[in-house]
Amino acid sequence: MIAELVKKTRSCRRFKENSQISIETLKELVDLGRLSASAANRQPLKYILSVDRKTNETIFPCLAWAAYLKDWSGPEKGERPAAYIVIVVDTRISNDFWCDHGIAGQSILLGATEKGLAGCFIGAINKEKLRKALQIAPHHKILLVIALGEPAERIVIESTTDSDGDIKYWRDENDIHHVPKRPLDEIIVDTFPG
Repeated sequence: MIAELVKKTRSCRRFKENSQISIETLKELVDLGRLSASAANRQPLKYILSVDRKTNETIFPCLAWAAYLKDWSGPEKGERPAAYIVIVVDTRISNDFWCDHGIAGQSILLGATEKGLAGCFIGAINKEKLRKALQIAPHHKILLVIALGEPAERIVIESTTDSDGDIKYWRDENDIHHVPKRPLDEIIVDTFPG
C-alpha cells in the first residue's frame, strides 16, 4: 500500500556499510526516476551511479550531513552509504528542470524502501570538489546526491504537537531518530466545500 511505503520512506543517515548493493539495483531505481514526471517531458536528468567502495570514499567528504544534529558530523566508517546516485541536469537539453530531481528522487527512494533499503537526499554538496573527484562534465549541473544502503538506524515519525511545535529532527538517549511532522489539520488552509 502506498501510504505505508511513504511512511516507511524516511531520510536515513546511518547504514550497514558492508551490506553491498548491486549496480543492477541502482539501475532499477534510476529507471523509476526515468519513468517519473518531467517538466514539459524534457527529461534532462542524468545519473552517476556508484557501488564502488573507493569511489564512495571520494564522494563522502563532498557531502554535509544532518544540519540539525550539531554534535554529529555524519556517519562513521562502517555506517556510511554502500551506494550513491548523483543526479545532474544536462544543460544541453534544458536549464529549466523545475522540480524534476525531487520527483525522480522520491520515486527512487520509494523504490529503495520497497527493496528493504534506505536513503537520504543530500543537497549540501561541495559541488566543485565532487565535480573534480568524479570528473563530471561542465554541461552536467549537480543537483542532488542520494545516499543509499541497508538501514542501521531506527527512525520514527511524530507529531510536532508531541515536541512543542519544533520541526527539528533529533535523536534520543536510545539513539532513535525522531522526525516531527506538522499535523494534517495544520497544513490544510481551507477546504471547498467547507
